[in-house]
Amino acid sequence: MAKLPDPIEWKPSPVEHIKIKSDFLRGTIKESLADETTGSISNDDTQLIKFHGSYQQTDRDLDAERKKQKLEPLYSFMIRARVAAGITTADQWLVFDRLADQYGNGTMKLTTRQTFQWHGILKRNLKKTMQGINSTLVDTIAACGDVNRNVMGTSNEALSPLVPEVAAFAKKISDHLLPKTTAYHEIWLDKKLITEGQTDEEPLYGKTYLPRKFKIALAIPPYNDTDIFANDIGLIAIGEGKELKGYNVAIGGGMGMTFGNEETYPRLADIIGYVPKEDALKVVEEIVKVQRDYGNRENRKLSRLKYTVDRLGTEVFKQLVEERSGIILQPAKEYEFKQNGDVFGWMKAENNKWYLGLFVEHGRVTDVGDYKLKSALRDLARIKVCDFRLTGNQGLVLGRIDEPDKAAVEKILNKYNVYHLDKLSGLRKHAIACVALNTCTLAFAEAERYLPKLNTKIESILKEVDLTNEDILIRMTGCPNGCGRPFLGEIGLVGRSLGKYNLYLGAGFSGERLNSLYKEMLDEEAILAELSEIIPKYAEERNKGERFGDFVVRKGIVKSGQTIKTI
Repeated sequence: MAKLPDPIEWKPSPVEHIKIKSDFLRGTIKESLADETTGSISNDDTQLIKFHGSYQQTDRDLDAERKKQKLEPLYSFMIRARVAAGITTADQWLVFDRLADQYGNGTMKLTTRQTFQWHGILKRNLKKTMQGINSTLVDTIAACGDVNRNVMGTSNEALSPLVPEVAAFAKKISDHLLPKTTAYHEIWLDKKLITEGQTDEEPLYGKTYLPRKFKIALAIPPYNDTDIFANDIGLIAIGEGKELKGYNVAIGGGMGMTFGNEETYPRLADIIGYVPKEDALKVVEEIVKVQRDYGNRENRKLSRLKYTVDRLGTEVFKQLVEERSGIILQPAKEYEFKQNGDVFGWMKAENNKWYLGLFVEHGRVTDVGDYKLKSALRDLARIKVCDFRLTGNQGLVLGRIDEPDKAAVEKILNKYNVYHLDKLSGLRKHAIACVALNTCTLAFAEAERYLPKLNTKIESILKEVDLTNEDILIRMTGCPNGCGRPFLGEIGLVGRSLGKYNLYLGAGFSGERLNSLYKEMLDEEAILAELSEIIPKYAEERNKGERFGDFVVRKGIVKSGQTIKTI
């Protein structure tokens, strides 16, 4: 075997310097929080606070008016929890719900990474909110920043008997890859965990942590409900009957790109082999370490693992992992994914418990008019008949419900006009939108606030050709960074400017093929005009059982996007 390459000595980017001098993520966050002259924190601290699970934001709807009035922007903060596999208790849900009302904007966002976000938190309330979250034995450390983030895993136990073990392994990975700095406990929880003269250590990450964010997801065939190929590491559970044997390992996925920069691109992960379950954690750790040592620390736009894999070559990256771990990956085992997205309605698991898949439009837990989702879920948490299982598609599963309690669950949901899955189109059930405006600092266009209205207009087109119930993956983001995984939508809409989107078509329904750019800079009228031509063709000319994404590729409407490969 040829000699493997040595790590490159990069010229550190400005963010790398911030991390180096931060004293293991402390920076001047304490001083920034104490500064009552502004609602913001210092520039360096805006980078460091991400590692603690928070982003500084402004209300972009008000920015121009406040500038006119010579006021600083209306600063607030988003906090994101770390909840491996998205599983929470009723007691935790009640605290999270209260914190949203007490310190946030009154809503919660269930994210595409299977966790919670609270928006609109003022600086003076940041610490109290953090402490409230931690009081439930949930934390926010490493929910953002250049570290391993929330680990995703199938949470609906009705889908497979392997779910409990796979979800537990997701938590084990999350805990194992957690930063060891005590800065989080000092700043937010007033706990001094090291004595005078001692210093923190980061045996896994080092002082500079990872070059960029790192994402891991696990899935159990035939459901790719966590979009594993969009992650830096994707683990495909391989079982025999009811027994988990191990995982196929995929590396190098990621959705983000930058318009006008051809060096950046979305990418699906490559499958590099199979590992028995007892060796899986070691292999995951070594993949992280190879990225730590070989990832680009000079240009953050090229710092994700996907670019490291492409620069080194997938085979070379695999060899580095094998050499460092001492584990030779076996050939990948056979598996089949049949679908992406969530499963809705009542399902019974082998543990004789019931699970109810609920639709939460774009993950926003709120009360709107007669549709009082937030109130319904609060009442359900109070009677403690279920736990709460977030999905990777901004959805929610009410879990471990006993047969006699089903009626009580349905009564509460119906009381608040929540449980009406039969009224939802297949398109709407499978729609994902990121937060975008008005709080995301990176958004060029609307997403969450706009897609429901656009879906209503697309539904009119579908209804005309009797496709209302056809499952179609539609995803919208306000920018190309890819939080809503738009490049895995059979219909993908990516914001370019206010009211203008790039339209992508043709992703695979199981998450194993990227879509392709169809047309650029379309406004609503143009989007609907294009879909008004394509959807009727699909209704008339599709093969039996053919998915929308497969159809537009077969008919040459777009070229096939990247598909997964196994080396």
